Amino acid sequence: MKREHGIVEATEALRALESFDTIIDVRSEGEFAEDHVPGAINCPVLNNAERAEVGTLDRQQSSFEARRRGAALVARNIARHLEGRFADKPRDWHPLVYCWRGGGRSAALTHVLARVGWRAQQLDGGYRAYRRAVMAELETLPLAMEFNVITGTTGSGKSRLLQALASQGAQVLDLEALACHRGSVLGGLPSQPQPGQKAFETQLWDALRRCDPARPVFVESESRKIGNLRVPDALLTRMRESACIRLDVPLPVRVRLLRDEYAHFERDPATLATQLDCLVPLHGHDKVSAWKSLAEQHAWDTMVEQLLREHYDPAYLRSIARNFRASGQARELPIASDDTAAYAAAARELVN
Repeated sequence: MKREHGIVEATEALRALESFDTIIDVRSEGEFAEDHVPGAINCPVLNNAERAEVGTLDRQQSSFEARRRGAALVARNIARHLEGRFADKPRDWHPLVYCWRGGGRSAALTHVLARVGWRAQQLDGGYRAYRRAVMAELETLPLAMEFNVITGTTGSGKSRLLQALASQGAQVLDLEALACHRGSVLGGLPSQPQPGQKAFETQLWDALRRCDPARPVFVESESRKIGNLRVPDALLTRMRESACIRLDVPLPVRVRLLRDEYAHFERDPATLATQLDCLVPLHGHDKVSAWKSLAEQHAWDTMVEQLLREHYDPAYLRSIARNFRASGQARELPIASDDTAAYAAAARELVN
C-alpha cells in the first residue's frame, strides 16, 4: 500500500478498509448522501451552504476571494470536529480521509490530524478514484463467484428463503434488499425509497467483496432492473449462466405470502390503483379495471390470484426461460406452507 506523504491509493485502500480505525468523508452532506465509502462518517469541512457560497464567490468575484473565504470556513469546521467528534481519539488513531477528488478539502484535514500526531492518511484521488475502483471490481468480483440462483414464480417466497439461508450461515446476495424494492411494478417499499444507482453499486460491491469464492452464493433470479436501479452487467451475466433452484409453492400459499408482503396496498387501495394503471399497456383498460374493482370490494384473494395467473406467472416464466440458461435443469424444491419453519427446513436442505 502506498503511504508516501500520508497518501494511500484507492485500489489498495479498497482492499484494506478494515485496517483504518475511521473513514472520514469531508465532503458536504449532500455529496455524502448520494454515495460514500462503506462505514464512512461525514465530517464536512464545507457543508452544503458553505460550498455553494464559495462556488458563487469563485464565479462572481475571483478564485482568490473564494479560496480566502473557503480557508476560513474549512479552518472553523476542522476546529469544530477536533473539539467534537475527534476529541476522544487515542494517540494511535489511524483514520483515512477523503473528499471529492483528493484535493484541498481532504488535504487540509489530513494535514491537521497528522500535525496533532495521529496516523492520518489521505485517499489519493478521493471519492472519484474510489468510484472508479469500485466499478472496476464490479466487473471482476462476480467472475470468481459460484452462484446458486433461486427461481420460482412470483409469490414463491424467494426472498424469504434467502433470509432463512442467511440465518443458517449460507452466503446470500439479497439484491432486492440492497435495492429497497421487490422487483415488480408493485414492488416499491412504502416507507423506504430506493438508493441512487451509485449507492446501490457501492452496497453491492461491499457485499460481494465479503463473500468467500470457495463457497456458493445464493441469489434470487432478477431482471436487469430492480425498480429504478440497474444490476451491473457482469453480475447479471454470471447469474444467468449459473445453476438454478426452482421453488415449487402451491398457488394458495403464494397468495397468502403476497398478501402478507403487500399488506400496505390493502390499507391504501388508491395507491394500488395508480400502480395497476402501469399494466394498462399490457392488458388493456377493461382487465385492469376489473382488478381495481376487486380491490375496491376487498376481494383480495381473488384479485391476487388473477394477477398471478394472468400477468405475473406468464411474464416470469417467459423471462426465466429466455434469460437463465440452466432454468430448464433446475433442482426442484417443494415448499408446501408459508410458515417460517417450512422455509427454514428448505434452507437446511440446501445448506446440508
